[in-house]
Amino acid sequence: MNRLVSKALAALGFAISANAVAQTEPSLYGLVDMAAGRFQLPGSTRVLGAESGRMSLSYVGVRGSDDLGGGLRARFALETYLSADRGTAGRGDGDRFWARGAYVGLQGAFGTSLLGRLPTPLWLSTRLFNPFGDSFGFSPSIRQYFAGSILGDSHWNNSIAFATPEVDNGLRYSVQYNAGEGEPGSTGKNVGANVLYTAGPLSATGTWQRVRNNVSPAPPGFDHQTAFQFGASYEWRIVKLYGQAGSVTTHATTAIKSRLYQLGAVSPIGLGFLMVSYGHAGDDVNGSHFTRKTLSIGYDYFLSKATDIYAVAMNERATALSSGNTIAAGVRLRF
Repeated sequence: MNRLVSKALAALGFAISANAVAQTEPSLYGLVDMAAGRFQLPGSTRVLGAESGRMSLSYVGVRGSDDLGGGLRARFALETYLSADRGTAGRGDGDRFWARGAYVGLQGAFGTSLLGRLPTPLWLSTRLFNPFGDSFGFSPSIRQYFAGSILGDSHWNNSIAFATPEVDNGLRYSVQYNAGEGEPGSTGKNVGANVLYTAGPLSATGTWQRVRNNVSPAPPGFDHQTAFQFGASYEWRIVKLYGQAGSVTTHATTAIKSRLYQLGAVSPIGLGFLMVSYGHAGDDVNGSHFTRKTLSIGYDYFLSKATDIYAVAMNERATALSSGNTIAAGVRLRF
């Protein structure tokens, strides 16, 4: 459990820990994830198939660093998603090549400053405070935020971001600014901020972002979208509890107000973890209310430090649509 927490906290500091970039020679790394099973979205038919990136999106990256002396280090990374089931680059058709990350920056006692295409603070906090991490396939939080309420991508182009080290009593801060630069659907700049607090078994976060560009297709009359999220986790000997609550407001010709929450738990069993997560999203649109509910239960078993196998059952429900039920098993390998 503590190993997973440490890895997640490193991810919130812009995805790569200091130990991971200690080398000066560029290194190749990545992850391949494949799952097979029966997949079904609400209101759709069941599909039997083998799909890439269900538990974690498959990707390949190259990173490196340069020791500048005095505790200062330059670092870079270039990361591309891949679809292992089709043998193609990207999360889907039309995805940019270095969609997962493309940045360079400096790291030292002052913190970390990066420039390029970067994950947003909201994306990093959402993946940190739910049992299924960054799973687009099975995490209720990831699906309801980033495949539902949030406009634009989980990563912003043309960004500059800064994250402090732990500054006082377990607190860390990060901010991110994104220039418009004529991106599709642009009405201005994007900005986001995050505060993370850790004290023994307790972790908590607060995140805010405003999106005004890189929204394609943009809804009619789109001006901007704001999102707030609070998350917390608490780890006991046999279970770790998670909670998230947030709101997303889209300012456009048709205004949409979404409220989201998630409750979950992870418990170690043998060499693996039992994961349970329930997410609820309610959307208010022109006086009408729509709900999206997702329940996921899974078990993740580690064959080694680099390879794990998993099985997940997921039920999704949405207003006026028939229920969707997914049952799948897969294997994930990191290198």
